[in-house]
Amino acid sequence: MGLFEGKTPTERNKIIAAGVLGVVALFALYFAFGRSLFGSGTATATSKTSPSPTPRSGLSVTVKSADVALPTAGEQDFYYQTTAVFYSGTVSAPDPGRNIFAFYEPPEKCRGDNCPPSPVPSPTPVKSPTPLPPPPILLTSLSPQTVYAGTKTFRLELNGDKFTPDSHVYFNQTELTTSFITPQRISVEIPAKFVLGEGSPQVIVQTPDGKLFSNQLFMTVQAAPRPTMLYIGMIGRKRFNNDTAYFTDNEKSPPYGARLNDTLAGRFRLIDMSPAEATLEDTSLGFKYRILISKGIAIGSMPPGRGTDLGAPGIPTYNPGFVPPSDIPGIPNNIQRYNPSMSEDEKKKLQEAQKQDVDDEGDN
Repeated sequence: MGLFEGKTPTERNKIIAAGVLGVVALFALYFAFGRSLFGSGTATATSKTSPSPTPRSGLSVTVKSADVALPTAGEQDFYYQTTAVFYSGTVSAPDPGRNIFAFYEPPEKCRGDNCPPSPVPSPTPVKSPTPLPPPPILLTSLSPQTVYAGTKTFRLELNGDKFTPDSHVYFNQTELTTSFITPQRISVEIPAKFVLGEGSPQVIVQTPDGKLFSNQLFMTVQAAPRPTMLYIGMIGRKRFNNDTAYFTDNEKSPPYGARLNDTLAGRFRLIDMSPAEATLEDTSLGFKYRILISKGIAIGSMPPGRGTDLGAPGIPTYNPGFVPPSDIPGIPNNIQRYNPSMSEDEKKKLQEAQKQDVDDEGDN
């Protein structure tokens, strides 16, 4: 079978090109590497090579393996350790008598009037802080500015500028439902639970997205006025008619009486009384205060069920160590008063005298 039998002209051309390239490659290798690539590596002299013009006879060179062997690691280390080092040039050294390891000793301080003045350090320039830009919303005032602790839910009005319908009031970081009135006025309802105690809650205005906000203002929550009078006792009647509670401003001031719904100190109304305590109500704020009895005497015949926590029914109650004043409003001075140190006979006489009280007889 021929080499090109059944081949197309294109395939025959490829075969011929491959053969030519192979021959060219062989010639290139021959010229590059010489005859050693295709024959033995030992060169033999031919007849054409001319001998040396003056050959020396009887000269032989013997090469020993010890002369060409490399030194071992131990021999190299020994050579490095025993061979002296010679430096070329000059080598600098510290000055004689100078200890390079000595610590620095500062010079002695100058004493006396001949000392030079100490240098004054130049002051460091202080850069003035860059002022912050004003907030987009301006908050100028609050109404009311001050409230009492324990106040019921109240309406707070905020005055300023650039308020928007989506502006919300934040009272101590708590968002509240806000009513938009004008760009200069908004209002909000403050629940009573937010002003139970004294303090200075923060008030700001801000949009939900936080892009528009105002400066902060503080509301003052102060303690409400409390009654300062002392409750010293009461006079009770059988039918609870014309009961009178007695108070004093201090231990040395004379006592004064008050009946139900009477106003004390210009703002506290007496709404309840008992031998143990009196209840006052602030006419302005509506706060109620319980005043426990501090010292005093309840004079008169007490009906059953009144004052049993301090004494038996019908027997005046007292506080040990209390000395009644010489004059008690509404009680004649000639009426004998109860004294814990009374004898049993004196107590019986006092009880009989109380049963014959003209006021009590009139109530019957």
